[in-house]
Amino acid sequence: MNKKSINAELLSQFHRKNHCAFFAALMVSVLTGTTGLIVSWIIKELIDLLSGQSRFTLKQIFIISLVSIVFVSVLAFINYHSEPRFVRRAMRQYKDRAFSLLSSKNISTFRNESTSDYLSALTNDATTIETNYVSSILPIITKAVSFVGSIALMLYFSPLLTAFAILIMMVPAIISAIMGKKMAKAQKDVSDSSSEFVSMVTDCLGGFRVIKSFKAEKEIIENFEESNKRLENDKYRFRRLAGLTGSLGMIAGSIAQLGVFLFGTYLAINGKGLTAGTVLMFVNLMNFTIDPLSQLPKLLAGKKAASGLIDKLSEALSRNNDKKDETDIGSIDKSIRFNNVSYRYEGSDKDVLHDINCEFLPGKSYAIVGGSGSGKSTMLNLLMSASTEYGGSITIDDKELRSISADSLFDIMSVIQQNVFIFNASIKDNVTMFRDFSREKIEKALKKAHLEGLISERGDEYMCGENGKDLSGGEKQRISIARCLLKESSLLLADEATSALDNKTSHEVINEILELDSMTRIVVTHSLDESLLSRYDEIIVIKDGTIEEKGSFRTLMEKDSYFKALYTVAS
Repeated sequence: MNKKSINAELLSQFHRKNHCAFFAALMVSVLTGTTGLIVSWIIKELIDLLSGQSRFTLKQIFIISLVSIVFVSVLAFINYHSEPRFVRRAMRQYKDRAFSLLSSKNISTFRNESTSDYLSALTNDATTIETNYVSSILPIITKAVSFVGSIALMLYFSPLLTAFAILIMMVPAIISAIMGKKMAKAQKDVSDSSSEFVSMVTDCLGGFRVIKSFKAEKEIIENFEESNKRLENDKYRFRRLAGLTGSLGMIAGSIAQLGVFLFGTYLAINGKGLTAGTVLMFVNLMNFTIDPLSQLPKLLAGKKAASGLIDKLSEALSRNNDKKDETDIGSIDKSIRFNNVSYRYEGSDKDVLHDINCEFLPGKSYAIVGGSGSGKSTMLNLLMSASTEYGGSITIDDKELRSISADSLFDIMSVIQQNVFIFNASIKDNVTMFRDFSREKIEKALKKAHLEGLISERGDEYMCGENGKDLSGGEKQRISIARCLLKESSLLLADEATSALDNKTSHEVINEILELDSMTRIVVTHSLDESLLSRYDEIIVIKDGTIEEKGSFRTLMEKDSYFKALYTVAS
């Protein structure tokens, strides 16, 4: 989807299946805009009654007042239910749809983006959109009705005084229009600073251990304080503008009201057909003309700024490396082939991989070994379609990887990485990834992943904590293996899955992976353990981005070449 269609999709969420609540709230807003006019008219008639110029008796005015109070009470009751319901559904659907579109992005696109932009969009920006866009729709309507109704009522009683009132109201209107534009820019500055601040907080919390281990607390605190200062300064400027706009509007409004009062008094004294009640009604109605003139530009500016935030999110969500003419793949029946594959990172002038040729057969196990920076993990990243900007071809059952749909690719693939992500949920939910499986399948996966001990000790409803803080590294890896088993995928990729584990746990986890003979296993490993390496069907040795040699453990050792040197050093 392009930016324009995504923007329209997000905007439509405010009203989707939300029409009843919206129209009820809309009706209340329109009628609420007339209540001030009714009160102003009642005040006029009461003043005129005192001076003997009213067409109504006190009893009639009392009945009209009583009916008006009942009318306002009914409106308040309807509004109590309708407006909060409309806003609740609108924001829930907006955020749900935004997250759904975010979830559909490709890995290759998402990995190059800043997660703080999305965190800000779904938290701070969403709050701004709720306040300045969704919740402002109804006040804008109310104030517009008040303004139009007040002008109409004023024209009915005195076109001359109305013309003077309109002329004098231009001052607060111009002030509001000028300040409204400045406030829209200030609101955008707050949004940008908020996004940077969220990014800073995310980095600080995510890198907490690194900060402590390098004793970098002072420097990080300084960075945090600088980011926090920028955010609060931008918010301060926005609040100052809002306060200044309100103050100028209040001053201009007071001058306008006083001017209308003086001119109306002059007309009444000189017998221009105005009563004292009419003059006071005009003064009161000025509240319902000046307030919209001062508030509507600010509300509309806020709405425009909020629209900019929706547009900003739409642009981010539209960035996706979609493939055209995608093909689906259901399993690996023949092989996975790297044919003369070369790859370099954007901005680099050196290949990370160069002329890689190898083949992975179904149901076999493969170890990819080599020195640090040799390109081992890059091979796996390319298999996960992290980038399509490689030379040569990568095929799965003779289908070029670039043409395979992301959905079908991840249907056949499972990944175990060094840092397994664990949700703040139960062991069961982390294994099933919140999906439904039969109890028999779950227990079978738990058993094969050697999680029975953990389950018997803590139970499968045990909460793992934020990112699995209450689990050991080995337990996290076993949960990752159980996920793969439940998924029943054809291909398992393990990227340095045990580098952070102790030797005993590392040996156990790799052993468990090697026992999964129902799937093709490609393991990037730093561990050169003879008892494990001898069990792989083939070992692929990478050196400086090229395949130096490949074969079984025994074959490579007999060659007395690069692999044997690596093995000897590691031993």
